[in-house]
Amino acid sequence: MRSIGVGELKALLDGGDEVTLVDVREPYEYAEGHLPGARLAPLATVPGLLDALPRDVPVYLVCAVGARSGRAAAWLSQQGVDAVNVEGGTAEWAGAGYPLVR
Repeated sequence: MRSIGVGELKALLDGGDEVTLVDVREPYEYAEGHLPGARLAPLATVPGLLDALPRDVPVYLVCAVGARSGRAAAWLSQQGVDAVNVEGGTAEWAGAGYPLVR
């Protein structure tokens, strides 16, 4: 499993490339504020997404601080997905002053 910091992710998003970003928090957490472009998929639903995730590009996983997304990324990596955990999660993203969608 790979990981990336929020600054690196912000640079990717600002670069204009299409990024597959999955937020594994619960719906109420997502509604309180999520990264731009993040798709909601609570941790328990991640196995059901396996067939829908791309295999030819990285899939970035984010949660509140990086623990749940780390578990999801580790599992997805074992399934052949190029999964990348976003270290520090939404909390670090917001702490850096980056925008959240509410």
